[in-house]
Amino acid sequence: MAEKVTSLQVAERAGVSQSAVSRVFTPGASVSQKTVDKVRKAAEELGYRPNVLARAMVSGKSRIIGLVVAYLDNYFYPETLEILSNALQEQGYHVLVFMTSHTAGPIDDVVQEILDYQVDGIVTASVAMSSKLSQKCIQANVPVVHFNRFEKTQGVSSVTSDNFAGGRELAQFLVAGGHQKIAYIAGWEGASTQRDREAGFRAGLAELGQSLFARSCGEFDTDHARAAAHAMFNVAADKRPDAVFVANDHMAFAVMDELRFCLDLKIPEDVSVVGFDDVPPAAWRAYDLTTMRQRANLMVAETVDALLAHIEDPANAAPRQVSISAPLIVRGSARLPANWPPQEG
Repeated sequence: MAEKVTSLQVAERAGVSQSAVSRVFTPGASVSQKTVDKVRKAAEELGYRPNVLARAMVSGKSRIIGLVVAYLDNYFYPETLEILSNALQEQGYHVLVFMTSHTAGPIDDVVQEILDYQVDGIVTASVAMSSKLSQKCIQANVPVVHFNRFEKTQGVSSVTSDNFAGGRELAQFLVAGGHQKIAYIAGWEGASTQRDREAGFRAGLAELGQSLFARSCGEFDTDHARAAAHAMFNVAADKRPDAVFVANDHMAFAVMDELRFCLDLKIPEDVSVVGFDDVPPAAWRAYDLTTMRQRANLMVAETVDALLAHIEDPANAAPRQVSISAPLIVRGSARLPANWPPQEG
């Protein structure tokens, strides 16, 4: 077996110091482009690869971010996590992805494992973490940012859409469209996104003198959402909702398919359907879904900014609770209010 090429050999080939080789392969280090070119040319000729793990042991920084994800079925997460990974890589960090389930027990086990990798920070997406483990991460000087989830845990940052305001605006939109029997299909009950969207929706209805006509739970899962829609709408016409807010687009597509192809209902003539996220299929002609847009680029930018602030200046970085407005995207799945769009001025 051939001996492993060392940084000293690269330095000799490139005609630079060994420390210069180290700087070239250290993200963010100051080094001239001329030196970079010489070192990388020598490294390629010799087949040299830097030992990232060894450097991490010496520096105490792995430049690895642990990313915890519960599920990738929803289009929102693969698209957003690609943006997040690219944004972190631009800052010289690598992303290590861990899959888990929604609930705190399995998540806590996964995070314990992540800490063993000496990560510099943790981002959780679509999951809930116990406050006890969050505090353990803080004590280990590993900052945590919750993405698309809000938890009242001291020292932990959260970045979400303004789910309450979004739910409230959808209620106002449906009432303005003349709907009298407005229903809601909830997501997983343990999610802050579900809780806040429903609270805002109920508040918006109450402000306009209405209350929920019907409610069911789809668990943020297509099969559950389809079953919930079938039970809710497979009733006599006078007991059937004339509009439904589905807590995310992923479920809304399943609900629309069930209404059209199993119950022979027309959208929006028989029932209006609205969702939340504005994932790419929402704009497809097959769905043409009216929904609230989660602004993934802004959410990712805030997440990366909060995380790096904690990593680079932990003594002065305060936890952030960021809530980003979600615009209403009006398409053809819901009956429009009279005089739409509203006139400016």
